Amino acid sequence: MHLTPYAAVNGMPFTATRADVIRARGQPCSEERNEVGLTALDYGAVVFRFQDCGRLEEVTARAEVLHLGAVAVPFRSLAAFVRHCDGKAFERAGFLVSPRYGIAFVPTQPCWVTALARHCLAQWQALGAS
Repeated sequence: MHLTPYAAVNGMPFTATRADVIRARGQPCSEERNEVGLTALDYGAVVFRFQDCGRLEEVTARAEVLHLGAVAVPFRSLAAFVRHCDGKAFERAGFLVSPRYGIAFVPTQPCWVTALARHCLAQWQALGAS
């Protein structure tokens, strides 16, 4: 996965619409609404999730290696990397969330990483916070 935090995933910008994604990638393998009310376009190795208004919320992709500019982090080292480089990282619902890199992932379930739109971070922070 090539990530520009809060801006783009594998070259697809967070400003992309549902139509932009379908134009670039074709019809998804499946499309469904999830339990939090987002519409997911599933392409197998990548899933794009949109609000009803069409705003892209998150992109989940298989990421054996996360590329952040010139830095390449293998998934097996990602949790340690995030904990070392992002002092504001936190855990919610089994996910490690990095505000610095705009990602959420379950360290024990390789190799899926979810890239977040900036406006989603507050929802993750509020999730199960006590």
